[in-house]
Amino acid sequence: MDSEAISNRVLAGLLSEIGMPMTPEQSIETFMGRSWKTVIAYADERGGLPDGFRRRYLDAMFAAFEQDLRPVPGVAEAIDAISLPNCVASSASVEKMRFTLGHTGLWDRFEGRIFSATEVEHGKPAPDLFLHAAATMGWAPAECAVVEDSPAGVEAGVSAGMTVFGYAGTTPAERLDGARVFTDMAELPGLLQPS
Repeated sequence: MDSEAISNRVLAGLLSEIGMPMTPEQSIETFMGRSWKTVIAYADERGGLPDGFRRRYLDAMFAAFEQDLRPVPGVAEAIDAISLPNCVASSASVEKMRFTLGHTGLWDRFEGRIFSATEVEHGKPAPDLFLHAAATMGWAPAECAVVEDSPAGVEAGVSAGMTVFGYAGTTPAERLDGARVFTDMAELPGLLQPS
């Protein structure tokens, strides 16, 4: 699902309220595909986040998701058409993924194979999360493919030594440098399972 536009709209609004002015576009540029640690580091350079900020952000984000979040068109069908082992390796917390994947009907397709940047020391663009997911799933990095929609995620996948496919549904293709870019989820099964 494309949660980045929604979550970054909420985050930009809340950061602006506490004296760190930011547009949703700037928030996407700064934080897309990155873990909460990146937000903390950004805020620490500007005086830090007030107590309760993360909970306030999550509550506002989940409320916005409840109203606006939808799966990327064709993603469920693409997942169903892929017979290869798969997992989710996201910069999001498990709490956020449980909500987003659950809300869009995708949680059950990956339950037990969901990895969060909270499980590793360094989030994307470092390769740690993808390497952790591959090791846990029992695959060598060179045997893995990553499907990403963020520049930080593409960089992480390339650094991990994995084949990277970049979904340019909302991210401009030129920002997914290092990935084999596609624009329609219907293309994904053929890319991963060439005939």
